[in-house]
Amino acid sequence: MNKLRFLLVALVIFSGSSAVQAQWKGFSIGPYGEYAITQGEFGDNFNWGVGVGGTADIKLIKKLALTGSVGYMYFRGSDRRDEAGNPYRVYDLKAVPVRVGLKYRLIPLLYVKLEGGAANYAGKHYDGSAFILSPGVGLRVLGFDFQAKYEAWMKDGTKSFIGFRAGWNF
Repeated sequence: MNKLRFLLVALVIFSGSSAVQAQWKGFSIGPYGEYAITQGEFGDNFNWGVGVGGTADIKLIKKLALTGSVGYMYFRGSDRRDEAGNPYRVYDLKAVPVRVGLKYRLIPLLYVKLEGGAANYAGKHYDGSAFILSPGVGLRVLGFDFQAKYEAWMKDGTKSFIGFRAGWNF
């Protein structure tokens, strides 16, 4: 967990530095916010999710880039009833997803991406980590980055959601 905190601090420091951008052409970094619409069984137990984090891209060749992100996701547990009709609430899910992948520009503003990684569960009700697989499509206009994606977290079944991300890249 200390490594993740260090990485987040490093991302914040580097994102504010214009000298880094001048020296590292083909490198971008920035913050993002995310909204998640849960799907399938995951949607039965959790209403919605929100997240924040930082992302970085490193240009490999003309249209291909290496991408990575680290963030924090929160999914609100839903109110349920057991078989006897007694109400209960599913515990909220909190996680720190760490993703790496490739991003391919189809045209100058439009890209597709595929990321994988781990969602490290936080809190006392969930533990361990889940494997992440996340394909998506995005639009990058000036420094703004808008993305739609499908993300699946695989551990003891699949927790999946449709995510919408908005961010800024320096």
